[in-house]
Amino acid sequence: MTAAYPQAAPRLIYGRPDVLVDRSTHYCPGCGHGVVHRLLAEVMTELDLPAHTIAVAPVGCAVFAYDYLKVDFVEAPHGRAPAVASGIRRVRPEAFVLTYQGDGDLAAIGTAEIIHAAARGERITAIFVNNGIYGMTGGQMAPTTLLGQRTTSSPSGRDAALMGYPIRITEMLAQLPGVTYAARGSVADASLIGKLKVMIRRACQVQIDGGGFAIVEALSNCPVGWGMTPQQSLDHLKGPVVAEFPIGVIVDRGTPARSEAPAPPPDSPATAPEAPATAPDCEA
Repeated sequence: MTAAYPQAAPRLIYGRPDVLVDRSTHYCPGCGHGVVHRLLAEVMTELDLPAHTIAVAPVGCAVFAYDYLKVDFVEAPHGRAPAVASGIRRVRPEAFVLTYQGDGDLAAIGTAEIIHAAARGERITAIFVNNGIYGMTGGQMAPTTLLGQRTTSSPSGRDAALMGYPIRITEMLAQLPGVTYAARGSVADASLIGKLKVMIRRACQVQIDGGGFAIVEALSNCPVGWGMTPQQSLDHLKGPVVAEFPIGVIVDRGTPARSEAPAPPPDSPATAPEAPATAPDCEA
């Protein structure tokens, strides 16, 4: 007679966040945008942000974020997402304001907008997907294209003497005092994806806690634009791409502390009652 053993209750390993739309993807096979969408959806759900979020979609592959994330979106002209987000921030101070941009949008036509939004310390969170190429418009060279990389507008490879060097835009922004948090992660493998999620969560928490501008750069792959298989593109992402764009937290200046009256020295009696502490406005 076989002894009966109690059956362990099933354990949920992963569930699709409600904010992530259940639909077939339109992105090219192996594209990293879907991974970043999932991470953003997970973080927003964990922080209870979807109902309070107003996101800004740009022009380029990143524009289709509004097809996959169930939050309110405003579409901006090419490169102008930070300017639109700044306007939203001024008229909707209670909202969580997000931009989702690619490298051609943020680091090329939108360079002025992202720099000045960061310089002002706008309380917005920018998700910057860097795949080093103009994916939507035919695979042209982007500001983040690697030296020697062939594109439709640099068929012989990017030449520094003719076309300049790749721009590390996140390091540039990190120098500005208005930037509270700046980091760079990658979608190259499961371990790096987990670390990228931590960065995205921190960038969102900065805004909730009343900090300034926060940006996370996500190194992503574009197999079709790079002329590679999905696996080759991931290997490339972990090799030459990371060598040019190092992964890690670039700056984390923390968030404003709660306003509290200073305590008197331990050997001196207080001469006046302390003023009640007031907490800064926080957004959720």
